[in-house]
Amino acid sequence: MAADKIKQVTDVLDMLAEDTSIPRNIRKGAVEARGKLTDTKEPMDVRATGAIVILDDLANDPNIPLHGRTIIWNVISQLEVMSQQN
Repeated sequence: MAADKIKQVTDVLDMLAEDTSIPRNIRKGAVEARGKLTDTKEPMDVRATGAIVILDDLANDPNIPLHGRTIIWNVISQLEVMSQQN
């Protein structure tokens, strides 16, 4: 179950990282958050929290388009649920 959620979130982060309408720094942050989330050396709650911190900074960037911010907020919501389940 958790693996399915991680796959779903990482797919969305990949999509965000490849979206050329999103500024480069936001795309780079999406890749960084994906890396944090897939780092199996840490427990799931630590990985999810680390990714949330990165994504929260990105969501507050004034240059991010509205659709990018909405995607990030949705991912943060999913990660918050994942971090509380463990």
